[in-house]
Amino acid sequence: MTVSLQQFRFQNGPAAPHLLITGGVHGDEFEPIAAITTLIRSFRTDDSSVQGFRGTVTLVPIVNESAFLRGHRCGEDGKDLARTCPGREDGTVTEQTAWALSELIRSADYYIDLHTGGTELSVYPLAGYVMHANEQVLSDQRRMARAFNLPVIWGTSPYLEGRSLSVARDCNVPAIYCEYLGSATCLAAGIDAYVDGCLNVMAELKMLDRAAPLDRVTYVVEDTNPGSGHMQVCNPAPCTGYFHTSLKPGDRIRSGDVMGIVIPLDQTEPKPIIAEQTGIVLVLRTFPRVQQGDSVGVILDV
Repeated sequence: MTVSLQQFRFQNGPAAPHLLITGGVHGDEFEPIAAITTLIRSFRTDDSSVQGFRGTVTLVPIVNESAFLRGHRCGEDGKDLARTCPGREDGTVTEQTAWALSELIRSADYYIDLHTGGTELSVYPLAGYVMHANEQVLSDQRRMARAFNLPVIWGTSPYLEGRSLSVARDCNVPAIYCEYLGSATCLAAGIDAYVDGCLNVMAELKMLDRAAPLDRVTYVVEDTNPGSGHMQVCNPAPCTGYFHTSLKPGDRIRSGDVMGIVIPLDQTEPKPIIAEQTGIVLVLRTFPRVQQGDSVGVILDV
């Protein structure tokens, strides 16, 4: 078996710059797939929103077909694509997919990777990037994130490995990733925000003539601490059970507040999960079943 990515490439005039936009790195993240499908239709029909674009745009709506067909974060080999890059050409299905994605990233001049919180998490809308050592790359990433125009801009540790952005980091391709809620939904607002965001970035890169939108950015946070940007390790559940919370993404919270409770399987006393930081709820578990040690949320210090 050899994995190849279903990609859709559109060019007008000179080939450069080349913008790559991907979705479906995880198989349970649906707004990115719908948004990129909308963009493909716009380019195919020469819709007014993309008329006169310049350069090359490569669109990959579903990177991880194995995971998508399972309706799961991971493919049939159980590997997380966002921890497997740059992968192996002769590896398992996820390793081959990571290899093909990495080759595509290296061919691009700029990169946008669209995500959501998947089945179990919801993420307050954000555009993120790694705190790249190359000042020009970092400057370009900041511009792209600002142009995407979601409420949070989050610069994080450049040392997390295995991800699409770590491949882009290593080959000096300016790259951002975006998150928009999740919980296994496909919200029209998320699709629209992603379509608009991609077109806004094209305008910022001088690939498209488009009026600047009303600025929606509320928080800009840059954190170079090791592990910043890792959403699956914060505020772990103390036991396996049923998780309940009254919070929602974007809520403000203080250190010492109760984020939620876990009701153990044996119906003993509920165990509270106490917030470790003051800030806003950036990521929140919305899937009630929780395993001991699973993150129930991420708090962003704003």
